[in-house]
Amino acid sequence: MNAETQRALEAICHRYHAIIIECTPQRLHIALADTPGHEMMAELRFATHSAINVECWPQARLEQFSRQASIASGQEPAAEEHSTTAVDQINQLLTQALQKRASDLHIEPQEKGLRLRLRVDGVLQLLPGSGFENSSQLIARLKILAGLDIAERRVPQDGQFSVTLNNNNESFRLSTLPTRFGEKAVVRLLQSDARTIELDNIGMPGPLLKRYRDALSRPQGMILVTGPTGSGKTFTLYSGLSWLNVATRNLCSVEDPVEIPLSGVNQTQIHTRSGLDFHRVLRALLRQDPDVIMIGEIRDGETAEIAVKAAQTGHLVLSTLHTNSTTETLVRLGQMGVPGYLLASALKLVIAQRLVRRLCKHCRQPAEATAHFPPHIWPGTVQNWRAVGCEHCFSGFYGRLPLFELLPVTARLQNALAKSARPEELAEIARQQGMNSLFVEGLHCVNRGDTTLEELTRVAGDSHE
Repeated sequence: MNAETQRALEAICHRYHAIIIECTPQRLHIALADTPGHEMMAELRFATHSAINVECWPQARLEQFSRQASIASGQEPAAEEHSTTAVDQINQLLTQALQKRASDLHIEPQEKGLRLRLRVDGVLQLLPGSGFENSSQLIARLKILAGLDIAERRVPQDGQFSVTLNNNNESFRLSTLPTRFGEKAVVRLLQSDARTIELDNIGMPGPLLKRYRDALSRPQGMILVTGPTGSGKTFTLYSGLSWLNVATRNLCSVEDPVEIPLSGVNQTQIHTRSGLDFHRVLRALLRQDPDVIMIGEIRDGETAEIAVKAAQTGHLVLSTLHTNSTTETLVRLGQMGVPGYLLASALKLVIAQRLVRRLCKHCRQPAEATAHFPPHIWPGTVQNWRAVGCEHCFSGFYGRLPLFELLPVTARLQNALAKSARPEELAEIARQQGMNSLFVEGLHCVNRGDTTLEELTRVAGDSHE
């Protein structure tokens, strides 16, 4: 088979996310994750007259085959990378990140060479066989895409950009930081398909989802989603906003930055250098006749005060806060200077959440059951599981599942907040109302075989936290 035909076949397979297992004048053997489409098969038949054999492989097996092929080819891929432009290199890296379901791409200059890592299912993984040695050209290309100053390397910079990859428009967020051996860049992959941002897709159990919908249906009040960075708060918030997004409502948001563009929502991105901060935008939004206001994050007392007052004056306010639990959120707002009586009348629902890695159902194995939990947390034993690893996952985990802790602000809780009750009293009322903690919700997932106790403890802490 001549080189021109080989290149044509490789281009077709790359476009349709397929890999070539064997390519001879007599036979073309390929593998891909999905059933091959008519267009792909037509293009392959046009490019070669060889017999075509197609296999369907799990995505993880495709990734492992690609990694092994890169390692086996020695220095040849590296030489090819050096001959390509920074535009092609960045497009290749971003495409790999999308194919591997990564949430972040890390480009890190080291004392010798360059380290590339992807965060997949919440865990950083090395990207082998990249062939890149210098980060300066890659980061310069990213800065151009994000509209940043390519000459400025001494201070951190942030920006956003969109590029078309495999005929899809994908959105990214860029953050640069000066380090000892040069600039480091982290690229966050943003949700670009608005159709997936629906309330039924957030993975919330039915009874909890009903509570969330009930709170969203209120004409006024405040809903807070809490948790650490990377816990899925943004997706939960945007899903609620998408559910409210109808022509009869005026939806406005103030964000830093706008992470998911939503048609029909008036989204404003703050710009502190020009004086456009959260406080200024929020005051302006209140004069824009809003029905629903989304605040990207409550960071200080002034923002919290404006949000609470807006929730009391006929607006539904949605926002996030960096706290560990629902009851801790009530305490944090008090520490920000929001009086208990104001919080009691404004706050309607608090959601705390985490993301834990999901066990691969093809290779998970039962482990020893455990029964060392206090009776009020979990009576009896919990069936634990072990992550093994197989051709479908290679790590024992594939994907993530959310854990939710919902605290509706009832009349009893309102009275306690108005009296500035201690955190222990608020937590006891929440328990008496039947609220399951994140850890207890996670134990249900462990018992069902969705994750492991070790993974739950890693993400949500132990039962005593």
